[in-house]
Amino acid sequence: MPLANSAFANKPQAQPPVRFCDVVRQAGATDYEALFKASLHRLHEEQRYRVFADIERIAGGYPNAVWHSATGPRNIVLWCSNDYLGMSQNASVVGAMVETAKRMGTGAGGTRNIGGTNHPLVGLEAELADLHDKKAALVFTSGYVSNQTGISTIGKLLPGCLILSDASNHNSMIEGIHQSSCDKQIFRHNDLDHLEQLLGAAGRQRPKLIVFESLYSMDGDIAPIAEICDLAERYGAMTYCDEVHAVGMYGPRGGGISEQLGLSARIDVIEGTLAKAFGCLGGYIAGSAALVDAVRSHAPGFIFTTALPPAVCAAATAAIRHLKTSGRERSRHQNRVARLKWMLDVHGLPQLRNGSHIVPVPVGDAKTCKAVSDYLLNDFGIYIQPINYPTVPRGTERLRITPTPLHTDEHIDQLMAALSSAWRRFEL
Repeated sequence: MPLANSAFANKPQAQPPVRFCDVVRQAGATDYEALFKASLHRLHEEQRYRVFADIERIAGGYPNAVWHSATGPRNIVLWCSNDYLGMSQNASVVGAMVETAKRMGTGAGGTRNIGGTNHPLVGLEAELADLHDKKAALVFTSGYVSNQTGISTIGKLLPGCLILSDASNHNSMIEGIHQSSCDKQIFRHNDLDHLEQLLGAAGRQRPKLIVFESLYSMDGDIAPIAEICDLAERYGAMTYCDEVHAVGMYGPRGGGISEQLGLSARIDVIEGTLAKAFGCLGGYIAGSAALVDAVRSHAPGFIFTTALPPAVCAAATAAIRHLKTSGRERSRHQNRVARLKWMLDVHGLPQLRNGSHIVPVPVGDAKTCKAVSDYLLNDFGIYIQPINYPTVPRGTERLRITPTPLHTDEHIDQLMAALSSAWRRFEL
């Protein structure tokens, strides 16, 4: 009934308006708040409720940080950051950000089409294209968005496209595939025989896109990239390789696993992030000029969002340029990884073996994994976030340790003592 109806004509004007939420409650309709609380209760019951630690990293002190706990600030050591090389602390990177912010301000001011295409962003895209030896690159606001938008747009631009996806692909890739509305088939993780069966059944004439990661971030294993490229060429498929956990880390210039193996030219689309080894923020794709321009022209997740700020772009460019010419960080990093893996063996602690810089330590139970993480933080000042479902399958819960070039022998020794104590305490 409209409020202008005569039944309300003589009501005092000061009466408070009728609120929709009150009407819903009085009518006995859906209790929305209860539904939200029930969803949270389920997460708690399944030991999947995520607790965020309030951490203050100190410039120049990484991997040392301050944890703002319920009882006050405490000094801790970070052991699970994706700032793999500590480039967020690099003087040239920080300097580029500060100088550009002073010169150009803090924000981009709009979408790429409406005033947001700032000069540092144009330079960043050129730097990324050069890094991967591609004709062009396109920067997005995050690595998640670059996968979600890049894959969905490419799929939509290929009539009748079939997307073949590795079973262990990241959620951002899965969402991109879903949003493409393309037919999809999932091949068993790193299983070339299964992939070939699916490619053969699809037929050579049908457009096909093989979507995979170069380095899988939870187990740390590496894709058979050369063999995937062989199959793609044999069956007429395009390749899309997510290098987010490898860019900056591998290859003579930090171009990732594909550069290290000399395979960049054989991959149609290389996707990466600026938020891990490069220590900044943002994601990107690199490929042919026509492909990148087509995504630029059609992708909603690119067109309708504000561009990265100039200062962030300048900082990312400084990090990329530094790592193109400096192998010092990568060399030191590999040394730290090797020492940590060796020390785990010395102390009889488990690890999932792989050929990468990611060190997963299996626990196998969500409740215990969270308890171990809390014990390390509260009793030893060591922060390693528990990795539980849905990030990993149930029964494979783990601590995911990521050493950096800045972790010392003393840090590693302290970590070993803490882990050994935890394994005894929780009878692992």
